This record gives sequence, structure tokens and C-alpha cells, in this order.
Amino acid sequence: MNRISPLTLIASLMMSLNALAVEKADILLTNAKIYGHDNADAIAIHDGSIQFVGKAAEAKLYRNKNTEVIDLEQAYVMPGFIDNHNHVFEAASEAGGNCELSMDASLDGQIPYLKACSRNSKSTGWLMGYGFSLESLLNEDNHQTPLEVIDRVFPARPVVLMEQTSHSMWVNSAALELAGITKATPEPQGGKILKDPDSGELNGILFDNAGDIVMEMAWNSLEGQFEQSYTGLLAGLEESAAYGITTIGDGRLYWKRGWYEVWKQAEKDGNLTARVSLRPWIYPADSMAPQLAFLKTIQSSDTSSLLLIDQVKMYSDGITINGTAKTLAPYLETYLPDEPYGINYIPPSQMKTWLDALDNVGYSAHIHAIGDGAVRESLNAVEHARLNGSTKPYTLTHVELVDPQDVNRFAKLNVTADFQVGSNYVVEQDHSWAKLFLGAKRAHALMNLKAIFATGANLTLSSDWNVHELNPLVGIANSIRMGDSGLPNVKAAIDAYTINAAVSLGIEDVTGSIEVGKSADFAILGQDITRLSPDNIADTEILMTVLQGRIVFDAEE
Repeated sequence: MNRISPLTLIASLMMSLNALAVEKADILLTNAKIYGHDNADAIAIHDGSIQFVGKAAEAKLYRNKNTEVIDLEQAYVMPGFIDNHNHVFEAASEAGGNCELSMDASLDGQIPYLKACSRNSKSTGWLMGYGFSLESLLNEDNHQTPLEVIDRVFPARPVVLMEQTSHSMWVNSAALELAGITKATPEPQGGKILKDPDSGELNGILFDNAGDIVMEMAWNSLEGQFEQSYTGLLAGLEESAAYGITTIGDGRLYWKRGWYEVWKQAEKDGNLTARVSLRPWIYPADSMAPQLAFLKTIQSSDTSSLLLIDQVKMYSDGITINGTAKTLAPYLETYLPDEPYGINYIPPSQMKTWLDALDNVGYSAHIHAIGDGAVRESLNAVEHARLNGSTKPYTLTHVELVDPQDVNRFAKLNVTADFQVGSNYVVEQDHSWAKLFLGAKRAHALMNLKAIFATGANLTLSSDWNVHELNPLVGIANSIRMGDSGLPNVKAAIDAYTINAAVSLGIEDVTGSIEVGKSADFAILGQDITRLSPDNIADTEILMTVLQGRIVFDAEE
């Protein structure tokens, strides 16, 4: 008869007690490959958080009859992607108009598209649409101005059409009249009202904040505005979930358009399929006090909620193709001869004041800065905030042109650099469009991820959807394909779309990596992308997306 030693008996008893003490998992993912955990094949999830990562044999401790067990059949589990700059509210919405023009057509070539929009829309109110090339509309060979062309098709109904980047609008005379814009109207802060160089008359093109003001009038005139916005938001969230995105840094919250209320309703209805950092828009032409008063009422840093509201979106400058990105040296060619260095939405001295005031009410900032002048001015503003004691996470987004003197300042000031590389021209490094405006030397220096990465600064990748491709795997692949100006390897690229983005949002203790205690946010892929060539990464299938332990996308369904 075999005798059991007292020590063995005690050990067995302790194991039994431990098993009883462990809270049982709600979900158990098994037979998986797990990013960052080469020796693990199972994840236990309890109450929306990661309870265990390890071997399946040990994971049995967390299982009982109520545990849902999902066999992933060797699928690859990654942290849920964090899209640090995504216009999810607008990108899939029909509220912004379904009048689509041609990106390739000349000014005269847009006439059939304009006529089709007129036929297809029976309303007499504002018509909104999108899609045109600024270069074609303002081509010096055109015999008419954009205003003359659009007025022929729309002589009475107000029309505003947005260029893909949202930094220029094509409007007709009816829209200009409703907005109170004449050739004598002072230009709003952060905006330009373009005129024909020969006649001095308005030409129908509004840059940056001048166009934003008109678009806001149009948006707020919509019938069924809330319902259209709500439907568009859910469509955007659904598409984001299909690409493994579990956290979104909102590109901008136009709170004067009722967008905040739409988000809150979606949260109340339980329809959020991503954690979202809402970033209220700082209106550059409005005074500070009423904006701060509103921001105080909605601020929230509660990381247990799916809606975080503790960063704002502010623009330092415009974009290069408009000539509105702020540069240290003048443009070689520009649509704005009176602004040879571009423009500021928020002037440098005001930005310092804004950052101090925002810090006092619980906000950091996600700052649009494209030109090297805007990057320097924005870094100066953050430096000012740091000297005044701010420890909040600040991010500069786009950062397309950075002066060599400013490269090391991102790491020194603990500022994230957020890049968007989801377009083919980035990979091809075809900056021929920029050579006309900036010259060959500055054009060649555009989008240098490697320079920032080499300093040890926090670097993130994001989509800027729908300006660029939404799929994070495209951005990851492209950042490696960029060669000497890109990221060194796939791990660096994955980090830029996960944990680094969490740092930018100030939620690295909540999500961004697969660790016990963090939110169960996963993108589950058909293949291990760390073992694929960059050319194959972008084609990898997303099988499932999990947010706080809840499946929000399943490819099989």
C-alpha cells in the first residue's frame, strides 16, 4: 500500500484551495500564438480584463462550466490596434453629403459631376459634397474661376464641397452670401479667402478655417442631423472594428455641430465598439473663455469608461499643398503670395496661453503641425507648458517636415510624434508634388520617421482615415517599406500602433499590450505578421476583434 507523505498531502490541499480561490474566467482563448509571449498559448479573461497569459495546462485553473472556451486554431493574438488619429465620426457618414466629384477632373471636367449632384439631390437646402483636386481648380490655364463654374450649375442653392484633406472648400455665391463673405470681408484667424489674382473678385475657394466656418453652417442646417450623425458614427465604428482597432484617438470633435451628444448617446446605448479619446476642437477664431467653460463641463479622465475626454485637438497650421503649412523658409510657389511662410490657426503666443489654461482644467493637446515652422512653434509651446509644471502627454500629429534642430526636442520634451503612412505615395517616396512648393531639399526631408525614432522619442502610427487607408496593417507595412526614412523592423511598427499610441493617450496602464491586469483588447489575425515580409503584412486577415473581453468583430459572421 502506497503511503502519501504529509508534505505531498499539504501541497495537494494547498493547490485545491488555490483553485477554489481563483476567480473563474469568463472567456478562455486557447491554442493561440500570442504577440510578446512566445511560450504562451492561452489567455484567460475575467470581467473584461486579462486574468492570465500562459500555457493551456495552467489555464485550466481558471476554467469552470460557465467559462466560454474559444479554440483559436493557432491564430495570432495581438494587442488591439490603437488608431491615434482617426476621423471615425465623419469618414463613413453620409451626413457630410453624398455629392462626390472627381479627384482627377479638370475644372470644366467637374461640370458633369456637379450636374449629377444637382439631379440626385431634390432638397433646396445646403448641398454638401467632397472630392476635387485643388491644383485642377486653380490651374492658371483655366478660362473661368471655380466660382463662375459652380454658380452656373447652382445659381441659388448654397453648396460647399470639401477637398479630401478637409483643408479647402469649393463654395458658390449663395453659400458665400449666407456666410456673409464678400471680397472686403476680413479673413478669420486660421483661414484664407481666395480671390482671382487678376480681377480681385472672390474665386469660390476657401482655405482652412474660412472653409470650416461655412461647412459648420451647412452641417448645422441638416434635417435629421442627429440621426444622420449617429448612423454615420456607428458605420465608422463598425469599419474600424473590422480592422482590429479597439481604441481610437478622435481626429477632432466639432462640438458646435452636436457631435458630443451623438457620442454620449452611442455610449448610453451600448453601441461603442472601441474605446475613444474624444478631442474637442479648439475653434481658432473664437475667444478662449467660453470654450474653456464648455470644456470644463465635459472633461473626463475616467479610464473605466469607453469615452475619455482629456485631450483637445488644436491646429498650429494648415497643409503644404495649400501653402498654409507654416514653414521656416518661404514657399517657392504658393497660392498665397501675401503669406509666403504659410499661416497659423493658433498663433505661437496664443498656443502657450492655451496649453496653460487647458492644463488647469485637465486637458493635454493633440496638435496638428505639418510645416517645420509649426513643429518648432508647437514644441516651443509644449516646452513652455513643461516649464510651468505640466506632465501631461502631448502629441504633434503629421509632423511632415521637421528642422534638424528640432528632431531631438521630441524626446527631450516627452512629446509624441504621430505619423500617417497609409498612402502609396509615402512608400514610393514620390514627393514631386512638394518640390514645386518647397524645393528638392525640403521635399526629400518629408516624413522622416527614422530620424525621430532614432532619438528614442515616442512615435506612433495612425490612419487619419479617411484621408489615408484605415487598415493599421497597411501603415505597419508601409512604415517598414519606406527604407531609410522608415521604421527599422516590424516590432517597432507594431509598437507604434499599440503601446506607443497608448502612451500618447495616457492610457498605457489600461491597454496597448497583452499583460495581466490590462483590458482584454485584442486583434486576432490569421498569421503571425512578425514572420511575414512587409509586402504580405498588409494582406493579413483580421479574424476577430475583442474589446474588454467582448467580441466586437468576427470575420465568420
